Amino acid sequence: MFTRLTRSGGRTYLQIVEAYRTDSGATRQRVIANLGRLDKLAPKNLDPLINGLNRALGRSTNPAAAIEYDSSRAFGDVFALHELWNELGLRDALRRALRSSRRAFDAEALVRAMVFNRLCDPDSKLGVLRWLETVAIPGMPQTVSHDHLLRTMDLLTDRGDAVDAAVSRLIRPLIDQELSVVFYDLTTVRIHGEAELAGDVRAYGMNKETGGIARQFVLGLVQTSDGLPLMHTVHPGNVAEVRTLRAMLEEVLRRFTVQRVILVADRGLLSLDNVAQLTELAASSARRIEFILAVPARRYGELGEVMDRLEFADGVAQARFAEHRLVVAHDAARATEQGARRRTRIAELEAFAERLVGKLDAQDDGITERGRRATDRGAYSRFARALADAELTRFVRADYQADRFSYTVDEAAILDAERFDGKLVLLTSVADLTGAQIIERYKSLADIERGFRVLKSDIEIAPVYHRLPERIRAHAQICYLALVLHRVMRMRLRAKGSTLSPTSALRLLSRIQSHRATIGATHYSGVSRLSAEQTRLFEDLSLPKPPAKAM
Repeated sequence: MFTRLTRSGGRTYLQIVEAYRTDSGATRQRVIANLGRLDKLAPKNLDPLINGLNRALGRSTNPAAAIEYDSSRAFGDVFALHELWNELGLRDALRRALRSSRRAFDAEALVRAMVFNRLCDPDSKLGVLRWLETVAIPGMPQTVSHDHLLRTMDLLTDRGDAVDAAVSRLIRPLIDQELSVVFYDLTTVRIHGEAELAGDVRAYGMNKETGGIARQFVLGLVQTSDGLPLMHTVHPGNVAEVRTLRAMLEEVLRRFTVQRVILVADRGLLSLDNVAQLTELAASSARRIEFILAVPARRYGELGEVMDRLEFADGVAQARFAEHRLVVAHDAARATEQGARRRTRIAELEAFAERLVGKLDAQDDGITERGRRATDRGAYSRFARALADAELTRFVRADYQADRFSYTVDEAAILDAERFDGKLVLLTSVADLTGAQIIERYKSLADIERGFRVLKSDIEIAPVYHRLPERIRAHAQICYLALVLHRVMRMRLRAKGSTLSPTSALRLLSRIQSHRATIGATHYSGVSRLSAEQTRLFEDLSLPKPPAKAM
């Protein structure tokens, strides 16, 4: 049965009509009831009929008043990550790696939840529980406890090798098996807590973010020239960066069967010992192992005679140093800027020193100022602090043995420093790339720094509040998996010419909400309508659009 509006004499009538079939099978309609003129029918006339029909069907007798709405949940962002997670094969890989018949909870689902949380709204593990109440992740268990999350992290550490191997197998097809340029760098991650434990990775060291001593661990990251993370390493916070290089490269060779590896690393990883170890490793391996390492500024003094003989063509010069090829890039404009900035800072420091001298001389002449009496020792102390803050101790020296405050400017040191202004000095064993290509490869290393910024800002790897070393390692693994998803999203967005970052894309998709309403005993669920921009974003990510109902 259904309702029908009919017109007669310029008036509209409401009827209840039934469709039926005759004995011969023909379709017919007949009027069951005439409810009257539509303009005369008020809600009070129809509500009793509607309520009676609802009661007969077991529904609420007043739907408009009895509809109950659950809080809407973000769906679009976690749905996109869920589809990407499955498409990359991470769901099946982690299920195999974390399989256990003695565990009552779904460890893969909880790893997935913690990874998605780092990308969408990074928080503590207790914060993850609160966040799960605001999102609709497909396939997520109904009940998740804090204990489940911590046990999952412990399992992730126990099965760490299996998880790393599984992720490596998924990444392997994306790498050029003939040649892989591998970028490696390290950063420091601050940690809270004072307790000391056996095998602790928490140690005091120079923190790159604060520039001071902090309790931390060191995170190493290896990625391809396309920005795809290959692996990560975790080291104690006081480890010397140069000591991590060989072990990292051996692990890359073990996991990935590339025929030729060109390692690109920053200044902190160059030492003559490392160069010797890399040369030895290359000689003992059936695969080609080469490197491009930046020479740190502290080693520039050893290059004096070499630099004097350089002849630049199009801003690039080459020579030999430590039995390897030396490639030097020179930017004249930057050199002028660096030299001018240094001399300006020295001039400001000299002006400060002259003010100190002027105050002391005036005091000797009997002219005093309010406050504490100035002394030569006090002037030395203030000048030393200013000198250290300006990082000019190489060029300006105070004579601390003299009775009266005095200082000298080392003009020879300034001229020597200006020889290296605007220059990038690289040591390499690669023979078949031009100097310009070597420099271009090295400059691509900046992308790994952007990866660290993503880890520290968008994914918020720090600060870390975990106490146990195994949970610190599990936290690093979760953040690494989040970075893999972030970089794959970035690669796909760039390929389609999108200007959105992965973080901005997820923020836009989070506006797609999952809704649930209850009318009587019936539950209704649905997903908010996609905008044109959201639809295009799913296309750019090469992911299916979410269904009309949340899964």
